[in-house]
Amino acid sequence: MTYLFDDPKTFPADAVEGLVAAHPEELLQVHGGVVRKRATPAGQPALVVGGGSGHYPAFAGWVGGGFAHGAPCGNIFSSPSSDQVYAVAKNAENGGGVILGFGHYAGDVLHFGVAASTLRAEGIDVRIVAVSDDIASGRAGEHRDRRGIAGDLPVFKIAGAAIQAGADLDEAERLAWKANDATRSLGVAFDGCTLPGAEDALFHVPEGKMAIGLGIHGEPGIDEQPMPSAKELAKVLVDGVLEETPELASDRVAVVLNGLGTVKHEEMFVVWKHAAQLLEEAGLTIVRPEVGEHVTSLDMAGLSLTVMRLDEELEALWLAPADAPAFRRGGTVEGDLGEERGELYTPGEDPIPEATEESRASAERIAGVLGAVEELLVELEPELGRMDQIAGDGDHGQGMVLGSRAAHAAARRTVEGGCGARTVLVQAGAAWSAEAGGTSGALWGAALTSLGSAFADDAAVTGEQLLSGLVQAVEAVERLGGATPGDKTMVDAAVPFREALAEADPGADGGSDAPAGSAASAVATAAARAVEAAEATADIAARMGRARNHGDKSVGTPDPGAISFSKIVTLLGEQLAG
Repeated sequence: MTYLFDDPKTFPADAVEGLVAAHPEELLQVHGGVVRKRATPAGQPALVVGGGSGHYPAFAGWVGGGFAHGAPCGNIFSSPSSDQVYAVAKNAENGGGVILGFGHYAGDVLHFGVAASTLRAEGIDVRIVAVSDDIASGRAGEHRDRRGIAGDLPVFKIAGAAIQAGADLDEAERLAWKANDATRSLGVAFDGCTLPGAEDALFHVPEGKMAIGLGIHGEPGIDEQPMPSAKELAKVLVDGVLEETPELASDRVAVVLNGLGTVKHEEMFVVWKHAAQLLEEAGLTIVRPEVGEHVTSLDMAGLSLTVMRLDEELEALWLAPADAPAFRRGGTVEGDLGEERGELYTPGEDPIPEATEESRASAERIAGVLGAVEELLVELEPELGRMDQIAGDGDHGQGMVLGSRAAHAAARRTVEGGCGARTVLVQAGAAWSAEAGGTSGALWGAALTSLGSAFADDAAVTGEQLLSGLVQAVEAVERLGGATPGDKTMVDAAVPFREALAEADPGADGGSDAPAGSAASAVATAAARAVEAAEATADIAARMGRARNHGDKSVGTPDPGAISFSKIVTLLGEQLAG
């Protein structure tokens, strides 16, 4: 249970503000996260690592000398938005390029990728390292397709130490990937974690059982076994991690026994006593182990074991000094640690283009629809979260509320500024993506932006524009997310919706200059297909996103992304008809 908070929706931002207040000599809060108090030395690569909140000490606790230069901090268990990643990277980069590091999750891949594209367009050299250490989330031959858990710590520690030792961007990237490919982890849970303000945990493990292969976002395990003793658990973890032998088959290893939030140090030490003995019996020499909380999952009761094979190069970097709020090692961090900061990058509001009276009227109506969407999602939040708990991380309802609320607020603000139909949706899309984070945040942000691109600021929205814009919006989701029907995602409902719209004739009655009439009827008909398709996802095993590792568990429950899409487009049809 998360006991202490003010507003659950502001918990991540409040926690970051408190962290910086606790370490004022080391950290500086910027838009989207934190950076070092001192500027990155000129020409030095900047290591920017991040992910969702709820994992402290990861990721903001690792910002400091010999480690990371900045950390974007997303909502609970949701990736930072591309806007957050971009802002932190802009404040961390100082002529040496940027390495963006994160755990390999769909939302992080999307948002960090978009931010990287923006930075590259400005002439900044950006490299991406997605940690993929979790052996429970994929086959041995597909190591880099797995998700990242506590392996984030040694991989990013290696990269940060390399940069501090003088590595350029190419060398730091090489070493980060070398460390990732030498790292394997396995986790277990005894009970799930509880989001701030929630009445119950995201999942429960049956009494007397232990879940194996959990994720750090509240994803349940892939198997259950009887609750072990500490000695038995050590064997499960060691045997699991050593089942694979990375290409770097050294007998010297860096090891992390990681607590996920509730299991405390004395318990971990008992497990470590046995784990250390088993590793040594396997012929391995343990180099400077870490036993404690490093990558948590709020209050999850569980542990993970990470083993990274070391050669001379990696060992020297693993042992190098580091001085961050949550990770301090060795003596003084040698080398240039930067000068006092100058001006910070802070994003400003985009100017509102001029609009005609007709387009402003359309924008007003669009803002009204977005307000209705927000009300709908607030009502649906508990049910969407319940669906997402079955095989995902339980945050879909929360993310949709955060995104729709931000989109509606941006729409009202821009409408009051006299915007037209195109601008209101572009601004709303950016706000949805920035505030919601995660995969759904990126997809809905792209959908609204693409829809807006079909409209204009100098004319009213026509029925033809509305239907073609909705088709474009779904195509943007398909293109960005990469899912296809049958993967058990939002696309399973969105594609039938798009196909039905493509068959419609917006000018059949009422004329193409009115978004009501036949356009409203077409949307309602297409929405009915989306509802049917969304409900049918209950029969599908997930193949995409975080739920893909627990696909069979998702059978019997519809996909929350498909359901929320179908509910929103149904509401759109009703609003148009009204």
